[in-house]
Amino acid sequence: MSMRELSFAQALNEGMAQAMEADPRVFIMGEDIGVYGGAFGVTGELVHRFGELRVRDTPISELGGAGVAVGAAIAGARPIYEFQFSDFVSLAMEQIVNQAAKMRYMLGGKISVPVVFRMPCGSGTGAAAQHSQSLEAWFGHVPGLKVVEPSTPEDAKGMLLAALDDPDPVLIFEHKLLYKTKGHVPEAMYHTPLDKAVVRRAGKDATVAALGIMVQKCLDAAEILAGEGIDLEVIDLRCIRPIDAATLIESVKKTTRLACVYEAVKAFGIGAEVSALICESEAFDYLDAPIMRLGGTDSPIPYSPILEKAAVPQVEDIVAGLRSLVTKRF
Repeated sequence: MSMRELSFAQALNEGMAQAMEADPRVFIMGEDIGVYGGAFGVTGELVHRFGELRVRDTPISELGGAGVAVGAAIAGARPIYEFQFSDFVSLAMEQIVNQAAKMRYMLGGKISVPVVFRMPCGSGTGAAAQHSQSLEAWFGHVPGLKVVEPSTPEDAKGMLLAALDDPDPVLIFEHKLLYKTKGHVPEAMYHTPLDKAVVRRAGKDATVAALGIMVQKCLDAAEILAGEGIDLEVIDLRCIRPIDAATLIESVKKTTRLACVYEAVKAFGIGAEVSALICESEAFDYLDAPIMRLGGTDSPIPYSPILEKAAVPQVEDIVAGLRSLVTKRF
């Protein structure tokens, strides 16, 4: 497959366009996704290519919009519903958690709900407490949903296309600071698995599991620590539900240490699930030190740029944490 460099946002846009060209059942819904092009410019010019029937601006009602998307999926369409900010999903929890996630089970597998929810998430834009959260762990708790968080433009497109072909509802969390990042993206249509983590950097001294924007921060930290003789293995989880236990277990058995790095509030987050997964597996006997969680502070995201940065792990925090981890023992 030929490779070009696209931004994360361009990769998503291309994936949606290719899916819409290939399958007339695919359409997009959301607030300001038409002529405005989306709150973060992801849908762009798609309304001019496919028209207002397939790129549908919705009223300011996440409950209503998500409900229409779920109903359309049950009726045989392949809708993509974009939340302006993932924080607003709290207004549509009924439709996602009580309807989309449970319909296949409650009707004995006679129907499917192939809806994709796109969720711009995370801090770093000065949008304050109600527009800057990382809520992926909420949905990892719900059977019937698939929950993913790509960290590269290539995965953003591939996971979107895989989600559109999946019979179950898929939530794609997209960190807002990643939209402008660039990387190689195949031009053809392709699928990135919705159940596989990937090792972004091989190492031997400790395993670092991360999500979204934290993957690159962990890779940057690994480069700094490599200069000190510390060799980190960085795993991009990519998938929250289902989580790829096998990749994590094999890595921890090799490195004997584990840190989980994520932007969401540390308590009850993805780091707790990763920690429990390892503790309940054969990898536990290989651990040489307690598992470390590096997550966000136990507070809403502040508006102040200085405090906002302090509320989530930065490269220097990861460096300090991992430097400490590799010296610890039970």
